[in-house]
Amino acid sequence: MTTVTRMHAVVSGTVQGVGFRYWTARKADGLDLVGYARNLWDGTVEVEAEGPSVAVETLMECLRSGPPSATVTDVELRPVVPHGDADGFAILH
Repeated sequence: MTTVTRMHAVVSGTVQGVGFRYWTARKADGLDLVGYARNLWDGTVEVEAEGPSVAVETLMECLRSGPPSATVTDVELRPVVPHGDADGFAILH
């Protein structure tokens, strides 16, 4: 049986205006995760991802480097309760 996990991340650095949300969505889709990525008012990007624990951990590790156009300085992670109702991975505006 696969354990389902949901993680919340806030990514800091040069992460807005560099395609970070779209890059994250492609990675999440490739890992069959559900959730979202969105820009926050303070210049960070918020990500929530849910799915098999190994896949979620893989995405969270990828967030530490980001796409080549980004400069990630910090990733704050915290587990959240899985929703089980999400459909796909969305880029929120």
